Amino acid sequence: MSGTAVVLIIVVLLVLVALGVVLSRRRRSSQLQQHFGPEYERSVAATGDRRAAEAELAERRQRREEFDVRDLSSEETGRFRESWNEIQRGFVDDPRQSLRSADLLVAEIMRARGYPVDDDFDRRADDLSVDHPRVVQHYREARKVRDADGEVDTESQRTGLTSYRSLINALLGDDADHDARHAGTGRDDVRDDRSDVRPDDTRADDDARRADVATDHTDGTQAGRHALHDEQRATGPATDPTGQRSPRTEEHTR
Repeated sequence: MSGTAVVLIIVVLLVLVALGVVLSRRRRSSQLQQHFGPEYERSVAATGDRRAAEAELAERRQRREEFDVRDLSSEETGRFRESWNEIQRGFVDDPRQSLRSADLLVAEIMRARGYPVDDDFDRRADDLSVDHPRVVQHYREARKVRDADGEVDTESQRTGLTSYRSLINALLGDDADHDARHAGTGRDDVRDDRSDVRPDDTRADDDARRADVATDHTDGTQAGRHALHDEQRATGPATDPTGQRSPRTEEHTR
């Protein structure tokens, strides 16, 4: 075999190896993007380096395999659900305390299920992102509201509480198939779990406001009708532009 043929074979082999590496990286990128969805894009934006972000996400998945995560029993789920309901009921009287209690409840549920819980919040959120990549961002947002300095408006506190609720629902299994249904879409327009979730007291307030608006509208319409009838009685029967009564009015008055 000539030296030229040997060189050609080596070049072809190198090209095949390089192509295999490229395809392998693309396949891994696609798998990570499908699994983590918006969390993938958040990690890429945070690091500014797609390859570094993918390495970090892959490390999360590998670390998660070492956890002995289990499902909760029905008794545990009921107890945690009642704790959440109590937190929600106390929101009106003390929103800040409700947010602190919700954060502690999340940690308690995680510990019961087998997730490691320590003082490193970012690591805790990263661990959750493997199983719940589409609600973990709610956790981060809620934590920011809880830790905010100074006064926080009620709407922000309400959003924080409903963000905790999205995560608690997922951890308790109420939203167990949500990530499975949407895994692999890579879309940011997946329905936000918080869109129809508000503390019960705010639902009652909204219902009351809608009832007031409806009453005001009805009263205004009825008042307008009464005023029209009074005006017609005061001015007499309607006439046409020539000053004559209309045939219908004439027939009515006979």
